[in-house]
Formats: sequence, C-alpha cells, structure tokens
Amino acid sequence: MWRDSFRLQLFCLLMAVLAVVVLVHNFFQLEHLDDDTVSGSNWITENNVQHSLSQTDKTTRKPYCGYTQQTLSKREQAEQESLLAAIQWPKPPDGKIAFAESTDPTHSDFVIVKPSRFFKVGDELEVLVRMKDFQGKPKQYGGDYLQARIHSPELKAGAAGRIVDCHNGLYKVFFTLLWPGEVKVSVSLVHPSEAIQVLLRLREERPDRVYFKSSFKSGRYSETTECNVCLPAGLPVCNFTDLYTGEPWFCYKPRKLSCASRINHAKGGYLKGLLTQEESLFFQSDVNIKRPILSSGPDSVIVKPKAFTDSSSMSRAEDPTASPSGYYYEDQWRSRTHWIHNFNKSDDITECLQGKVIHLFGDSTIRQWFEYLTAFVPDLVEFNLGSPKNVGPFMSVDLKHNILVKFRCHGPPIRFSTVFSSELRYIANELNSIVGGRNTVIAITIWSHFSTFPVEVYIRRLRNIRRAVLQLLDRSPKTSIVIRTANVQELGPEVSLFNSDWYSFQLDSVMRKMFSGIAVHFVDAWEMSVAHYLPHNLHPNEIIVKNQIDAFLSYVCPLQT
Repeated sequence: MWRDSFRLQLFCLLMAVLAVVVLVHNFFQLEHLDDDTVSGSNWITENNVQHSLSQTDKTTRKPYCGYTQQTLSKREQAEQESLLAAIQWPKPPDGKIAFAESTDPTHSDFVIVKPSRFFKVGDELEVLVRMKDFQGKPKQYGGDYLQARIHSPELKAGAAGRIVDCHNGLYKVFFTLLWPGEVKVSVSLVHPSEAIQVLLRLREERPDRVYFKSSFKSGRYSETTECNVCLPAGLPVCNFTDLYTGEPWFCYKPRKLSCASRINHAKGGYLKGLLTQEESLFFQSDVNIKRPILSSGPDSVIVKPKAFTDSSSMSRAEDPTASPSGYYYEDQWRSRTHWIHNFNKSDDITECLQGKVIHLFGDSTIRQWFEYLTAFVPDLVEFNLGSPKNVGPFMSVDLKHNILVKFRCHGPPIRFSTVFSSELRYIANELNSIVGGRNTVIAITIWSHFSTFPVEVYIRRLRNIRRAVLQLLDRSPKTSIVIRTANVQELGPEVSLFNSDWYSFQLDSVMRKMFSGIAVHFVDAWEMSVAHYLPHNLHPNEIIVKNQIDAFLSYVCPLQT
C-alpha cells in the first residue's frame, strides 16, 4: 500500500517538475521585436488579402490581452487616466446621426474676424469656422477634426493654426502672423464628427483590423500562424511577451511545431468589411475626407513688418506645446523654440557629426533621415548588412571622419514585410545597451503602427521608452536625444480606418505630454508637414525631410548665440 502511495507521490512530483520546466521553457522563448512603417505608396497593398486565420468578431477586450492586465503603480494609473482624459473627443448628442445631418464641408464656411484691421508681424489672426450639414443647416455640436494653416505661396511661407472647438458647430482658429506680406488662410475638414465616432469604435473594438503573422520552421516543415497584441481566446498561443519590458505579443501556436521554432514576423493584412453601409458614407474622398472649407468673405490679410525687429528675433524657449512651433519662409523652417542652422553643404553635416555615433530608432519616417544623410554626405557609405530593403537594420560609416549612423526599426506591432525574429528589438531594450556620452546622438519616432490599437498600448510603449531614456540620461547626461513627432499623410476611405491623421494626432498629443519636462528635444514633423504647401504624404517630400534634418542637427551642433 505504501509503495502505491509512494509511486503516486513520485508521479505527482515528476509532473510538477515537468510543468515548471515547460513554463520556464516558454518564458525564455520570449523574443524582442522591432518597429517601422511601410512604404508610402503601397502601405495598404495587402488590403485584398483574405483574413482566413480568424474571422471572429471581437467587440470586447479579451481577458488575457496585455493592455487589460497591466499592473500600474498609483502614479502610472493617474498619469494614464490624465492622458486619456486629455484626448477625450466630443461626441454628438445623439447616438446615431444620419448622413444628411453630418458635417458637409461644401456648405460650411469660414470668416476672418476683423479682416480689414491693421495687422503687423507678431499679431494674432482669428478665424471663425461655421459648420453646416448636407441640408445646409448649422451644426449644433462639435467634434469635427480640422486642419488649418496660413501661407504665402510666392514666399514659400506657411504656418499651422491652433483650433478651438466651441462645441456648438463653431470653431475658432488662431494664427500667429510671422512674416510680412499677403497671408492667405486655408482650412480643411479632415473628418466630420460622425466619422470620428466610427474611428473611436474601431480603435476600441477592432484592434485586429491590421493583423500579423509569423512563420515557424523545423527542417523542411513550416507553419504560419496569426499574431497580434492579443488574440481571440479558444486556441493555444505562443506567448512572446518581452522579458524585460513586458510588452505583450502573441501568436497562435503551430499545430506540430514548438513556439521556439519561430523564424520571422510579417504584416498579414488589413481587414475589410469593417463599416456598415451608413458608416461608409462618412468616409468619402471627394465628399468629407480632407476637403477644403471655403471663405464666405476675404481669405487673406495684409501683414506689415514689425518696427525695429522681426519674427526671427523672437525669444526662443523649447516647449513641445508651443503653437505654432515654427514656420516656413522661403522653404526653410524657422523654429520658434530653438535656433536652426541650415546644413546646406555636406561638409557642414560632416563637421557636425565628426566623431559621433548616431542611433535612429523607429519607423520608416525616421528611416528617411538615414537615407537622406547617406545620400547627401559623400563620405558616408552604407555598409551592406544584408538586411531586407526598407526593413533594416542599416548602417553607414565615414571612416575618414569617424562617423557612424545606424537605423533600427522598433518592435511589434510593425507592418513590415518579413523581418527575421532575431532582428526584432524594442527601443527601450536598445537604449539600455547604449553607454551614451557627448558623442552619442539618439533620435526616436514611434507612432504610425500603433494607430489601430487602444491608446493604453501606446502609453505602455512610451512609458518603457521614457524609463530607458531617463536611465540613459542619468548615467550619461551629455547624450543628445531627439524625438521626431508624427506627421500628417494623404487619406482615403481605407487608409482612414487604419492610419487616419486623427489617430496620429491623438498619439502625438500623448507623446508630447509624456516627454515634456524631460531633457529631450523635439523635431516638430507634424507642423512641418501641415504648414508646407506640398501634398500630405506618409513619407514627406525631400525638402521637408531636409528641414527636419536641419532642425535635428541644430540640436546636435547648436549655434553659439
């Protein structure tokens, strides 16, 4: 009898040990992932791919999703609640609005307040925007998403405006007049308030509308499964949550292979059929997506020079919330937060970067910086790492002047073509491996690939990056760290559901708040794309990138003033 009891106890002990071994094994399979954006013209090319891996409708967050299982300190919880409150968007008074009662940019208009008054450089210009529906009736509530700028085409000058929602169908737009001459006003409706409610619903209920995949391989046998920040319950999953940051990532477990056999990560595709027929009416390219709102009177004012001084001598104090943060004049960006030197010659860049290591982390919008520097500086030669095109990592070297420029994309979610699992890294982990110092320069951007997820996912990612930034500055305070903000892009009905400027604007607002008060610098790519005369593009034109580089390098090599 006692032998049977002993055997039973031994069997239970062995099973317990085996369970621990399996748990530890799975734990150490966690892999680091990276992040980058896709090429501008084909970022949605896989929209026609059938989503065969999971057609389950998810309208609520699943219990094991990482962003619902975060363990936050009281301070982190308070910060998250404050951030979410700050980006709350006005809602229509009624739950469902008919298309005919939604905002129509054609019926809407704007007027310049006191257009005939005497304006001089430094004054504020106020514009009143009046929204109407498709029946020509004034709107009685707010929540429309607008973009506005002033510009002087002959001077290649432009600046963004500050928009205030009066919550009654009226919007006030404020512009600081920063150059003399005739200054025109342009206002556009990006999305009506009714479309914003659809975007809100999709962000909370359909974080799977961009889905991902990974291949698993052993010998000649391979399998591909779906992956995401969270997955519908019911099937076994591989838990690839990052060991150090706690960033969640899951793939459905292959039927025959182990989780350890994963070899890559890739964008899977984009879901279709996300909208009802009525909702789709709010997303029409020539009707209510990025449509101009015209003036019912004068659309320009004459600005006189300011006596004794000009806008270039205005005091500068770095503030990521300054509005506007800068403006274009003769196609050159003039920041109002720091002095910018124009690096028009390759020798100027070489002199600035001599002896330095430059780390560029993020998506393809900061990969543009790597591409610009490598193409513009003759002695900076790209070293062939055998990396996939547009994916990276990439590295350029100038041995003569001891310059090293590196690009690495951020971790998942990342809508890239195939990335090897071994090359997937989180920015926070990469920062923790950098010694830093006066010859170390770091630039970071991370936004576009998070637009389909609840904002809590983005807040967690930024919190990890911010923690690593603070630790790096603590051990090496001379390290230069620059944050590149988000930028606007061209929008159509499909793109709006995944990468709307409104999503980017919300994420950008969160990022600026989370990094304010820290010894980092900002390159305001947002205003640099809104204020420019060129069409909006996910990957801005070279002249805009050049101005971004000038702003970036002016932090690295500040002018002696």
